[in-house]
Amino acid sequence: MTLTTEVSTALQRPELRTAIPGPKSLKIHARRQEAVPRGVGCALPVYIEQADGAWITDVDGNRLLDLGSGIGVTTLGHTQPTVVAAAKSQLDRVTHTLFTVTPYENYVRLAERLSAHTPGAHAKKTFFVNSGAEAVENAVKIARAHTGRRVIAALDHAFHGRTNLTMAMNHRAAPYGTGFGPFAPDVQRVPNSYPFRDGLNGEQAAARTIEYLEQRIGVADLAAVIAEPIQGEGGFIVPAPGYLITLQKWASENGVVFIADEIQAGLGRTGTWFASELFGLVPDLVLTAKGIADGLPLAGITGRAAIMDSALPGGLGGTFAGNPVSIAAAHAVFDLLESGAPFAEAARIEEALLNGLGELARKHPEVGDIRGRGAMIAFELTEPGTTTPLAGLATEIAAHAASRGVLLLTAGSYGNVIRFLPSLAVSDENIAFALEVIAEALASRNQA
Repeated sequence: MTLTTEVSTALQRPELRTAIPGPKSLKIHARRQEAVPRGVGCALPVYIEQADGAWITDVDGNRLLDLGSGIGVTTLGHTQPTVVAAAKSQLDRVTHTLFTVTPYENYVRLAERLSAHTPGAHAKKTFFVNSGAEAVENAVKIARAHTGRRVIAALDHAFHGRTNLTMAMNHRAAPYGTGFGPFAPDVQRVPNSYPFRDGLNGEQAAARTIEYLEQRIGVADLAAVIAEPIQGEGGFIVPAPGYLITLQKWASENGVVFIADEIQAGLGRTGTWFASELFGLVPDLVLTAKGIADGLPLAGITGRAAIMDSALPGGLGGTFAGNPVSIAAAHAVFDLLESGAPFAEAARIEEALLNGLGELARKHPEVGDIRGRGAMIAFELTEPGTTTPLAGLATEIAAHAASRGVLLLTAGSYGNVIRFLPSLAVSDENIAFALEVIAEALASRNQA
């Protein structure tokens, strides 16, 4: 099985026919502003017509290098042939049936596969919904039903979604929560581990988190702690060694459900099935979405069987939850992951990015920190020698990259992080070109 198409492997640099955005994109964007609410943001008004591998082609015929993959969705590449074939085949058989009315085997089989690959050898059960935020909401429901407690603790710099409950769990108010209150009650945020900024080792950072949990919330009311093993929107923050394990141990000792939000980091993105494995973490509940069906809407909640059975029959589900076409695509994704090839590609991408960014940092002291795993790497921009954020510089770099045909994503609670979320189809040559473009942007700033 291959992760790429012939076209995507042959192209090493963007091919630009117009300025970015081009005239056709600008015309569509003008229509968008009349038809679509401004709350549906737009990082780059380039309108896409076709995509394959690591490349997207806009309506003006420009081929751009996509290092965001739909914010971590098309992990195996745009229009990955095996995935597309599986979805097309399913479309010819059944497009939809509600699993809670007339079920189908592929759902059950995918639940078995996901349960088999999530961390831990304990008995597990899995069910499916449509999106990451929906997975988070259901995990909260299950944790509360299991414990009989009400409070959920989320970590600083976390992002869990845009629904009413998940907005209350996010670190940043703007833009995700501004004007949308009141928010769901019984959600508390506690300090995380952020080695670049707090300077704490894992045990010290965990002790600080636990102190907040015990003193500001109280164990008697705490249903669950939810953590992204590597934080996504927060800026790819990798916790200090020992932090997650210590926090999980405390949770288990106190009857608190530990939820791993693997929506962005899971399913091959970090070079393992799940980022939790990098830290020796065995969560009670594991959440998956984004890359699970490589572009089709699907999310999963997997957990200890006794916890998952806490909800009454009919308490879980949804009309489109576990749609047959999305499930078929996910089976193709699992086939590819089980071949082992994606993990090797993630390791290759990590090496290329870390080496290239290390060289960049030696020339440009604004690169204050480089972090991440696999195809989930970021660098944080700060005033040289400090942790003072350079938020504007991240935006400048992304804008310059776009003008050269490279799609980059910004991130971080301070808006000062450039994150790489490429598909595993991206080549070393593609990465080298992207780093060259970033170096141009930094050099231009220093010359100004």
